[in-house]
Amino acid sequence: MKKSLLALAALGAFAGVAHAQSSVTLYGIIDEGFNINTNAGGKHLYNLSSGVMQGSRFGLRGAEDLGGGLKAVFVLENGFDVNNGKLGQGGLMFGRQAYVGLSSAQFGTVTLGRQYDSVVDYVGPLEAGDQWGGYIAAHPQDLDNFNNAYRTNNTVKFTSANYAGLTFGGTYSFGGQAGNFSANQIWSLGAGYNNGPLVLGVGYLNARTPNAFGGIFNTGSTSSPLTGTSGVTGTTFNTVYGGFASANTYQVIGAGGAYTFGAATFGVTYSNVSFRNLGTTSASIFERGTNATFNNVEANFKYQFTPALLAGFAFDYTDGNSVTRANGSSQSGAKYYQYALGTDYFLSKRTDVYVIGVYQHASGNDSTGGSAVASINGLTPSSNENQFTARVGIRHKF
Repeated sequence: MKKSLLALAALGAFAGVAHAQSSVTLYGIIDEGFNINTNAGGKHLYNLSSGVMQGSRFGLRGAEDLGGGLKAVFVLENGFDVNNGKLGQGGLMFGRQAYVGLSSAQFGTVTLGRQYDSVVDYVGPLEAGDQWGGYIAAHPQDLDNFNNAYRTNNTVKFTSANYAGLTFGGTYSFGGQAGNFSANQIWSLGAGYNNGPLVLGVGYLNARTPNAFGGIFNTGSTSSPLTGTSGVTGTTFNTVYGGFASANTYQVIGAGGAYTFGAATFGVTYSNVSFRNLGTTSASIFERGTNATFNNVEANFKYQFTPALLAGFAFDYTDGNSVTRANGSSQSGAKYYQYALGTDYFLSKRTDVYVIGVYQHASGNDSTGGSAVASINGLTPSSNENQFTARVGIRHKF
């Protein structure tokens, strides 16, 4: 009898553990489509590419209830190319995100690992590229990181709980260099407000020696994070800001807002991007110790015709500051004018088809000192000041 009671007690204890509130979810996105590029280094290009509307990925997300409103959480998220099966983000196994931490419904969440910065979290979603335009509708070569071109490694991140629509947070990334605490460090701060028809977001990002070999502000590869960009045709030199690779600091100040009137949503974003305290480099039009600055403004519009059909339009203007050298000579900074148009139709809750078109015109002088050429994000730059790309794609979520 005693043995039977002990056995029942053991089974009861095991059942309690088995029914603890914990979960692990497998999820993912497969995004594939056909593209036309009117000027890829001087030639027309027709090709398939993966992950334009959203990066193709699969991931594991988990949570374990620890009691008292506290949970352990983790995310492991992989990026990949549908066309050839290769890993994304420089070949990293979990290059999109990889973190673990603790979450409190009352206070917020603290996580450790490879993560997104506060500009991406709070301002990025207000850009057309993050909504219906994909990365080709992001700002020229994603110079302000609104479209999440770069993640941060070795990062401690805090995200607050939601207080009547208000959230805030920040990140700090350790450079990990012995004897130099500030080398390669990255930090960011941000806040957002989402209540009814109004959405607002602000963010700040500061990265020290962002182009350092093996630094934490990179795509995951050993190639230069500022001079190389992974596009549909491989790695090409980034003329928009590649000439500023010697900068001691990369700084972004961003803000945005959107308001919904019935089926229509109007939005605007602004960013001030600065490559500060430039070093000596033959590629840059700036002199040692100076700053290269861009101001970017985007206005976007989205209309939800039906629950399954939406269309959007966006105009983006990027203005690079002019340069006056010690010898008195001057050059005008690069200016980029970009127009994006897109439509998205949902066949179901998990599957949609879409069409996107982006046109960009450039003028002035780019970061190398040459005449600026059009450089739509993620694509091989044009051979002249104009570039147009169009895409027809399908996206499936699971």
